[in-house]
Amino acid sequence: MLTNLQKMGPVSDLRSDPGLASALRVSLARLTRRLRRQAGAHTLTPTQLAVLSAVEAHSGITPGELAELEKMQPPSMTRVIAGLEERGLAARTPHPGDRRQVTVSVTEPGRELLKSERRGKEAWLAQRLTELTPEERATLRAAAPILEKLSQM
Repeated sequence: MLTNLQKMGPVSDLRSDPGLASALRVSLARLTRRLRRQAGAHTLTPTQLAVLSAVEAHSGITPGELAELEKMQPPSMTRVIAGLEERGLAARTPHPGDRRQVTVSVTEPGRELLKSERRGKEAWLAQRLTELTPEERATLRAAAPILEKLSQM
């Protein structure tokens, strides 16, 4: 009978930093793909969803600030914002303190789409968590802030 690690495929040496990096890369990519399959009935790309979520968290953010936050080039961010705006999910408004700037915010349809997305993905993930042992869930609780820190570097 295969162990859970053997089912994952070749496992790197988790004692070394390169081995850990390899194992995390593969596991996080696989988990991301699984979560994407839980997406609702929209046609947004993962980048559009990430940007919409960031705009919701930082309402009134400028496109330049958003590009920096999401580690994107400003012209790419402008295209993503335009696509969200065309779908009625985000809106640009004049910056209150600088007429040369605009700010971006999420519209009500955008909020509803994000809420639906999160509900579906979190329900799927919550179900998977119930299949883990209490010790495995405790390890994930301890790792969650570290993974967040890695995502912000």
